[in-house]
Amino acid sequence: MATTTGRLSARERLLAAADELFYNEGVHTVGIDRVIEQAGVAKASLYNTFGSKDELIHAYLKARQDRIAERIMVAVDAAETPREKLLAVFDGQIAVYAESGYQGCAFHRASAESRPGDRIDLATRDYRAWVRALFTELAEQAGVADPTLLATQLQMVFDGNGTASRNDRSPASTPIARAAAETLLDAALA
Repeated sequence: MATTTGRLSARERLLAAADELFYNEGVHTVGIDRVIEQAGVAKASLYNTFGSKDELIHAYLKARQDRIAERIMVAVDAAETPREKLLAVFDGQIAVYAESGYQGCAFHRASAESRPGDRIDLATRDYRAWVRALFTELAEQAGVADPTLLATQLQMVFDGNGTASRNDRSPASTPIARAAAETLLDAALA
């Protein structure tokens, strides 16, 4: 098995190994020894850096959220009008869905194995709150009368798009999801 080495810190190597293994195989399927082996670090490095596997999983999910947020915000910032910024959230995901290794939303996958209130559940709730807050903010900027309602609707379309892309192994649902979002936006502005 290849190890993640080089000039990266033990923390960075553990996160890189966790990202690959947890995403591809599942957070509870992969044992901590496999992550340590993949990272090429001593077992003590995990516990000194994260304290526990649960904290490593939480850090892995937080890093995923940061990458998703960065990708989405690049698309949002490139759009010119408030309307296009809101719809650009969907554009920010299409490249990911087109990747051959796309296994679905890391949060949906991990939360399927979580318990209410555990670190996975908290990370998932944080991510979902971020998506909803972004939709709410962009809906407000677009002049929607009830931005919270529209944000909730758009998050459902966003989630469904990720699931369809995973199950169909194709990003073909993204233009459809974007069109559905546009229809919801138009109705909210009417």
